[in-house]
Amino acid sequence: MSRPEAIEGYRPLEGVADELLRANGTVRPVWKPMIEFLAKTSPEDLAADFARGDQYLKDAGVYYRQYTDSDSTMRDWPLSHIPVMIAESEWADLAEGLIQRADLLEALMADLYGPGDLVKKGLLPPQLVADNPEWLRPMVGVQPRSGHYLHMIAFEIGRSPDGSWLVLGDRTQAPSGSGFALENRMATARTFTDFFPEANVHRLAGFFRSFRDSLIGLRGPGGGQVAILTPGQHTDTYFEHAYIARYLGLLLLECADLTVTPDGLMVRTINGLEPVSVLWRRLDARFADPLELDEHSAIGTPGMVSALRAGSVSMLNALGSGVLEARALMAFLPRICQQLTGAPLKLSNIATWWCGQPRELAHVRDHLERMMIAPAMSTGLPFEMDGSTALGGRFRSSAQMAVRDWVEANGADLVGQEAVTLSTTPAMIDGKLLPRPMVIRAFAVRTPQGWEVMPGGYARIGRTEDPTALAMQSGGSVADVWVVADQPVKPDSLTHTAGKPFVRYRSARLPARAADNLFWLGRYVERAEFAMRTLRAVRLRRDDTGLDHSPLFDIFDDMLGGLGTDDDQVIPQGLLNLFESALTCAGKVRDRFSDDGWYALNEVTALARTLSGEGGEDVDMARPMSQLLRKHAGFAGLVNDNMFRASGWRFMTMGRCIERGIQTGRLLAAFADDAAPPGGLDAAIEIGDSVMTHRRRYAVVTQRDTVVDLLALDPDNPRSIAFQVEILRAEQARLPQPYEGTQMGDTARALLRLETDLAVATPDTLTGACLLEVADRLMAVSDALGARYMN
Repeated sequence: MSRPEAIEGYRPLEGVADELLRANGTVRPVWKPMIEFLAKTSPEDLAADFARGDQYLKDAGVYYRQYTDSDSTMRDWPLSHIPVMIAESEWADLAEGLIQRADLLEALMADLYGPGDLVKKGLLPPQLVADNPEWLRPMVGVQPRSGHYLHMIAFEIGRSPDGSWLVLGDRTQAPSGSGFALENRMATARTFTDFFPEANVHRLAGFFRSFRDSLIGLRGPGGGQVAILTPGQHTDTYFEHAYIARYLGLLLLECADLTVTPDGLMVRTINGLEPVSVLWRRLDARFADPLELDEHSAIGTPGMVSALRAGSVSMLNALGSGVLEARALMAFLPRICQQLTGAPLKLSNIATWWCGQPRELAHVRDHLERMMIAPAMSTGLPFEMDGSTALGGRFRSSAQMAVRDWVEANGADLVGQEAVTLSTTPAMIDGKLLPRPMVIRAFAVRTPQGWEVMPGGYARIGRTEDPTALAMQSGGSVADVWVVADQPVKPDSLTHTAGKPFVRYRSARLPARAADNLFWLGRYVERAEFAMRTLRAVRLRRDDTGLDHSPLFDIFDDMLGGLGTDDDQVIPQGLLNLFESALTCAGKVRDRFSDDGWYALNEVTALARTLSGEGGEDVDMARPMSQLLRKHAGFAGLVNDNMFRASGWRFMTMGRCIERGIQTGRLLAAFADDAAPPGGLDAAIEIGDSVMTHRRRYAVVTQRDTVVDLLALDPDNPRSIAFQVEILRAEQARLPQPYEGTQMGDTARALLRLETDLAVATPDTLTGACLLEVADRLMAVSDALGARYMN
């Protein structure tokens, strides 16, 4: 195919292979349909297509963390909309090489933690093992229960200037990115809604289905939970952990959820301790067990290594597999492969020389102009160098002397790697197709039939022509990778059953930590709503009266407590803290939270942050509260309508009911007291969002009895205390109970007594002291639920 008009401005970089154009300047056949589609699409329509993909990512809440010296910030996922396109036949050759490499790494891992024959035979220098911080001595001799050390591997691959593919790095520690690859696919499918279905692109669902089935198969005859182990929401790949857990239907756990008992590794759930049989590890190995690995780890599970040693759990990948990621190891893989398999590597490494050997040191020293120099034990890509510890580039003669001395002095700690120029791929930059450097991350998973390679992956794309700026932290972006067949491919899905009858599975046990966060999410959002209604009420009254102080305002101030009512600030810091706390709780249970609910909570929190910076004499201080309340109502409605009625929803609902009951009890105790100043009863029904109901239900002006009846005793008012207690009783009864038979638990007894007391009470008997006691009794219920299910 000759160059079409659509890419007349596209100029490959000199001396660099390009994914779109061959060396003679013609378009690769696999790209022809895409280029034709782009050529016939107007710039306006293409911009709308790109915006649709971006909106999907935003709605789904896909993000990455951008780190600074002092903090980290969530940023929108930087999608490069034009996918990298690779022909099916070329990908098949790549997959064959990756499978051979996966088998080689498995054999190497088995030797490093087993007999150590490679070191004994001189195929691997002993210091590259002993000095590697990822070689974990406590794991030596520990045989994996599954029979294999590695179950998922990611490979960084790039095309060299001659067009061949090279492996730039192996990721065996806790490989990330498969979930992001799936989200990229979802986004690009929505971007190219007219083109993608007819593009013969291999689907990803079959790959994930095979992996999920293999995980379930590792449980063995004893069953047990299959879970993903995450360091928590502050890691840069937490979104992926939550997304994959939700997509595959697995538990998402932190180390604090786990405990080791004589029966094995257990997860704390609301039902009690449940065995965990398979654990897909997504945190670095050294943090997993503070008893035997890193004593300073605050996120590990004491005894994890002993559970692995006893064979009670299968871990993916085995602890200590990070040893395979060291740069220096790549210098020895070709020879090791020849020794172990009798065949050369089908997919070459980037050329690597360990400077701890005289001949290799001399070679690196004499060819600095072609080298990237890096620490021997580092794991990044060859061009991702930390300037404080490594040097990268083709060194000029004026700099070579200093570098040569440095290499000579630190040879055993350094490697030299060939300074390869990466291939480029088309990226849409400011409305133009331009060549940009790229590297692809490919994935292989172990199945009962052997290794299976994902038909695709994700590519990191440079914003500029600089190949060292591929990382998202440096402004790089990511793109989907399409493996394109010559013939139409069959649709596939994760739940493909081929005509089998469906099975409705029981919901997985709810981890105690998840229950705790959902419960407090409910309490925080309800507390924030009460604070907003109270703030709006006090500000409206100050605007109407022009007064700053009065007995009524003194009660308002007491009720708001530490929240603050600073008239110079639209959103007091205390209220903003409530939204931030709610968002933190929701972030810890992303795998159990709908995308719409998460997005709605982010929206109301973002609005609160924006309004917190406003204030002044000319600002209407009450109106922003109405804005926030409407946003808040949208979040509450989404959760109530869309969230599955499992244990998670139950705990969040109970948290909301307890908080609403507590706040309403205190509200009535303050404003329905005989000594309360005028206007207190009207304020109470306004804050209780029951003004219209009061007018329709009682043909009198507000009186203490009507207000107490409506907000405390009316079982049909969703704002009343009686209504909250009724829901609490019903939902608590559906939780796992601590006793067998008909014996009632302490929490159930407390709720029944409270419901009965409210049912027989009248407004005149429900004094201020009684209302405060009701609030205290609800606090006691909260404590009892926490002690029983969440601690």
